[in-house]
Formats: sequence, C-alpha cells, structure tokens
Amino acid sequence: MKAVCVFCGSRTGASSVFLETAQELGKLIAKKNLKLVYGGAQVGLMGAVADSCLEAGGQAIGVVPQVILENEVEHKHLTEIHHVGTMHERKALMVEKSDAFIAIPGGFGTLDELFEILTWGQLKIHHKPIYLINVTGFFDHLIDFVDFATKQGLIHPDHRKLLNVLGSVSDLESLL
Repeated sequence: MKAVCVFCGSRTGASSVFLETAQELGKLIAKKNLKLVYGGAQVGLMGAVADSCLEAGGQAIGVVPQVILENEVEHKHLTEIHHVGTMHERKALMVEKSDAFIAIPGGFGTLDELFEILTWGQLKIHHKPIYLINVTGFFDHLIDFVDFATKQGLIHPDHRKLLNVLGSVSDLESLL
C-alpha cells in the first residue's frame, strides 16, 4: 500500500471530535509512510487532514476540480496538485492514485464519493479496501440503512462486506 484516499467534509462540523479525527488520520497516514490523496481543499476537515499529514512529514496529493479553483479554496501547500475539469474526473483520478479509501464525517460530497467507490467495488472496477470511521456514531443511521437495504435484498450480502466500519482512527492503524 502506497497511498490512501480520504473522503471528508469541506466544513469542520458541530463536534470538535470531527476535527480531532481528521488531524489524527492525517498523522497516521504520515506515520505509516503513505501518501494522502484527497479533494485538494484547504478548508474544513479536508484541510485539517492534509495539514496534519504534511506537518507530520507526510505527503498530500490534491485532486482539484475546476469548481474548487473557482471558489478559491484550493490548498496551496500540497506535495502534488492535479487540476481536473469535473468532479467525475476528480473521483476517477483519486481512485487511480489510491490503494484504499477512508471516509470520515462529511456531507453530500463525502457520501457521494463513498457510495460511488462502493458501487465501483461492487462492479469490480476496483478491489481496494473501503473503510468508514464511525466516530461518535456519526454514521450510525447510514449503517442502519445499508443493513436494512441488505436485509430487504437490495444490497447483496457480499457487497455489504465491502464497507468496513471502524469506530476510530486507531482501529485503522493495523489495517494500513
């Protein structure tokens, strides 16, 4: 494993635990001598995970779509920055550059990225691990829904297993 992709919020959220989780994750990625691949923003949890990784001596690769450039929230101090035209191009390049995927709290963008990567795994477009860090139970309702859809026969049990739910960043340490 050489690089991990992190999906997370462009806002910090209501709980200080979200920010602490992003910072802890950035430090762990650097400690494991892995590259961080992420959406390239300097704001919110995205900026925090990148800053923590860089401050701990790690490398951070941003994949920045045009809309982020237009909103002027691109991180200016990354190891590597790739500019792409669309969000679709962003996700495709992030998949190409990553060996695993980790989601921490976030909003619609985080969920979009998480579900697309799960779908790509289901379709065998990739065979890379996908981790969901359910800090403070943030994703409890989402996990309940995924389990409900599985029980209803709409998600195959083998595909449900693609989503590896962890309680904290420390649970991830032995998996990277």
